Amino acid sequence: MVAAAHRGEAHHEEEMPRVAITRRQAVAFALFVLTGVGFLYFVLPKLAGVGTTLHHIEHGDLWWIAAGVVLELLSFAGYVVLFRAVFVAKDARPPGPIGWPESYQITMAGLAATRLFATAGAGGIALTAWALRRSGMEARLVACRMVAFMVLLYVVYAGSVLLDGIGLGTGLLPGGGSFALTIVPAIVSAVLMAAVGAMALLPGDIERRLGRWASGSGRLAHWVARAVMIPALAASGVRTAIELIGERDPGLLGAVAWWGFDISVLWAMFHAFGTPPPFPVILMAYFIGMLGNLLPLPGGLGGVEGGMIGAFAAFGVNLDLAVLAVLSYRGISFWLPTVPGAVAYFQLRRTVARWREEQGGPRAPGGRAQVETAGVLQGS
Repeated sequence: MVAAAHRGEAHHEEEMPRVAITRRQAVAFALFVLTGVGFLYFVLPKLAGVGTTLHHIEHGDLWWIAAGVVLELLSFAGYVVLFRAVFVAKDARPPGPIGWPESYQITMAGLAATRLFATAGAGGIALTAWALRRSGMEARLVACRMVAFMVLLYVVYAGSVLLDGIGLGTGLLPGGGSFALTIVPAIVSAVLMAAVGAMALLPGDIERRLGRWASGSGRLAHWVARAVMIPALAASGVRTAIELIGERDPGLLGAVAWWGFDISVLWAMFHAFGTPPPFPVILMAYFIGMLGNLLPLPGGLGGVEGGMIGAFAAFGVNLDLAVLAVLSYRGISFWLPTVPGAVAYFQLRRTVARWREEQGGPRAPGGRAQVETAGVLQGS
């Protein structure tokens, strides 16, 4: 009977998020990547009059290119620091031992999943949430902290666009730019920041108040019950982010490091091939291009490059220089974490197996009910 019980628990064990890929899908994915790379590095440069980009990249300043690689590594380090500040804080520390090696494995595996799959970052979120739950952290706490993590990460994005857009649009910062490229992004960022901030004003018992809509049984009641948890989790996550900021944990500067060092890679690539435009222009074009990650493309491949190059062209930056700088930047930022991220994925599987043994069995603390609670965040 004991063996049967263990088999039953193993049956309900939450599996590591994976992507089921058939041979046909794998071939299609490889062809897409090769086609995208071919277009970006051979066709697009000819359309822009640059010639063979790879030939020009060979003549770039190797010191600046090496500096870009170092800056990207520092960006990843900032991401790990932010992860620890949010998820390994004293009031959220999971029972499982998440040290620096485990933090590296979780974040790098998540970044690789985000880069490789067309899920707008959802693959990385699901993988991170799964690992945290397997460490022993209660699922609802994982969901709350995940929202807080994303808020802290993207408030830097929105705040930078707001300040940079106002500065460029009013002439306080050098670089110029049209109303559509400066003030409009600033307005959108202000609205989004206000909307997220307003979530913190939702009452703490909002889930209970909305719960009456989920009374009853059946499929509809089930989906309504899951839906009413979303505003409650969002409000809780935003309040948690505000509380973490109030605690002035220096680890939160990891969010600034993540964006700042990554932008600096693009700045370094401009130096590698010529004279860079004013940094406020690089900042705005970078964030406009990053919207390409929302497209249903693996890692925004093609969308990010096109958005950045188009934004630079609109700011009056030399098109040849913009193409070389952007493609070199993406060659570093997109591909650099891929191999270590894939290695971290398999390391994480072994780490989770070790946690399971240390916890005395295959079943995560809290059981199946907690898995379904966190499923709201993953969209499962």
